[in-house]
Amino acid sequence: MKASLREKLLRIYAETKTIAVVGASADETKAAHQIPRYLQSQGYRIIPVNPRGGEILGEPVFRSLADIDVPVDVVDVFRPAQEAPAIARQAIAIGAKVLWLQIGIESEEARQLAEAAGLTVIMNRCMGETHGELGLGPGPDKPDSTPTPRKIKHEDHA
Repeated sequence: MKASLREKLLRIYAETKTIAVVGASADETKAAHQIPRYLQSQGYRIIPVNPRGGEILGEPVFRSLADIDVPVDVVDVFRPAQEAPAIARQAIAIGAKVLWLQIGIESEEARQLAEAAGLTVIMNRCMGETHGELGLGPGPDKPDSTPTPRKIKHEDHA
């Protein structure tokens, strides 16, 4: 990792208190649950965003970014790339500082929109894994947000 990228990432984590997770999942087997759970365990406030509503990780689920009534530092996106530009517009509208697109998600349109509005943009990188790579924490318990295959333990299916 380049020193400039490392510094940029370290600054994001240091300045972040609240992370809105677009596409958060109640399914414990999905990265969209595991990564927010890890980040929550590291002291970040997680605000799940999912049109289904309900509760995830002990937090009420907001149906959209526009519904969130507290300041958001990072919008962490677990949605397909074609949805990223609309999510970028919403992140801008709520005053987020960072648009973070998870592993496998890249959108030049979203990047251009967000950067033009002054947001920092990270694409195709797992926020949980990166936290561990930077030595800020142990990293997620189950790194299935990475593109490499993982070993499935039998108790996962019990």
